[in-house]
Amino acid sequence: MKFVRWLLALFLLAALITGGVAYWLYNALHTPVSHSNAEQYITIEQGLASYTILERLEDQQVLQAPLATKIYLRLFDPNAKLEAGDYLFPSPISPLEVLEQLEDGKKRTKTLTIPEGWTRFEIASRIAKEFPGEPKVTEQEVLAMMDDVSLIRDIDPTATNLEGFLYPTTYEFELDEQPKSVITKMVQQFKSIWEPEWDALVQKTGKTKHEIIIIASLIENESKVDAERKLVASVIYNRLKGGIQLGIDATNVYIAKLLGRWDGIIHKSDVEIDHPYNTRKIYGLPPGPISSASKTAIEAALKPAQTDYLYYVLNVEANDGSHHFYETGAEFSKGKAAYQRWLAKQRGN
Repeated sequence: MKFVRWLLALFLLAALITGGVAYWLYNALHTPVSHSNAEQYITIEQGLASYTILERLEDQQVLQAPLATKIYLRLFDPNAKLEAGDYLFPSPISPLEVLEQLEDGKKRTKTLTIPEGWTRFEIASRIAKEFPGEPKVTEQEVLAMMDDVSLIRDIDPTATNLEGFLYPTTYEFELDEQPKSVITKMVQQFKSIWEPEWDALVQKTGKTKHEIIIIASLIENESKVDAERKLVASVIYNRLKGGIQLGIDATNVYIAKLLGRWDGIIHKSDVEIDHPYNTRKIYGLPPGPISSASKTAIEAALKPAQTDYLYYVLNVEANDGSHHFYETGAEFSKGKAAYQRWLAKQRGN
């Protein structure tokens, strides 16, 4: 009987010890602890052993329960792979959160913002500046990369370059990202925002996908007000249907950029030039997009408002970038005259 009591006591003691160790291990692994290196990148080189990595993070005071972490890896995750990379560990952070980051792997990154309405010329300049690659490439070399239409052959086999397919948004790239992969990701982003049901809408408009992207790029440049973009689209469609020249100044700006002579001002020579992109002279659409369009501009091109509008003029009274829309030339002339008086007044000031 005494032996049984002894065994029972031994069992209870073992249970208490086990429970205590489990409680300690759980708390040590899950408790976030503050440290002073949250703003400092910590580099983990390729080939370091797991325990060496943990010791380095202990030295940096990021990992403050190294024994519990090693026990956890040994008993519960022996096949864990702690990746090389550049890490920012937030403060506070728990040991399990540290391991989670290490298993994901992380390089230092920087953001690249491409505004809506930018052409491939502005985009190439930004990429060459922010991600020159190794060996370093020039703006013209990046621009040449944008002539590789194999990236979009599945969605637009008629395209001659990537204009219109470099989606405008904010990206995050590793510091050593190569220009070609930056371009590829931007095209992939365009593909990702293209809704499956849009293919049916393309057919409904009677246009090709190539033409829809051209129209979207025109809309992007003509109005930054989302609420009126479908009205702008209706004007474009109505003028195309009526055989009226589009007369969109943004195409003249694009011509100047194509010719390498854009200085921020539309000159008389830009307006009078004989060029396939000059919508003051040609009938129909220009041969390609003139910029990167946002999702709302593409949606407007796919689902234009049903109106009889043929003209629009900047709404100077609202001063918010919106426009007045007109059905007749007489109405348009009045609105244009009011706009020109306003413009003359602004220049006089």
